[in-house]
Amino acid sequence: MITDINHITLAVKDIHRAFDFYKNVLGFKPLVKWDKGAYFVINDFWFCLNVDEKRIANPCYTHYAFSVSKENFNAMRAKILAAKVPLFKENTSPGDSLYFLDPDGHKLEIHVGNVQERINIKKQDSGNWQNVQWFL
Repeated sequence: MITDINHITLAVKDIHRAFDFYKNVLGFKPLVKWDKGAYFVINDFWFCLNVDEKRIANPCYTHYAFSVSKENFNAMRAKILAAKVPLFKENTSPGDSLYFLDPDGHKLEIHVGNVQERINIKKQDSGNWQNVQWFL
């Protein structure tokens, strides 16, 4: 039985550029860096970078969202925008979010809120969803 997400590994073309972005722009805590990769932690979550010259940007909506507190959202947003990080989408969902790209085109998000808050909002306004099945 699966009990948790163990880690996420993103393919990058330039480890130095990617390492700098995740450490200095997003503030991830580095554990180790080598010529083909790096490990970070976000609280207790293991986040990895791996050099892969075949890396291409994914055109679909798949993205990785990172939690930020309501109090820190504006400062984090300002830091990302000051680094001239490209955005890929405007926020149209409940809660503060910023959708942006890392140097290798991975779609990322900083988000205020959690799944329970989102479910509560959806239950109050279920008219926007079709064929809904609740499992809670």
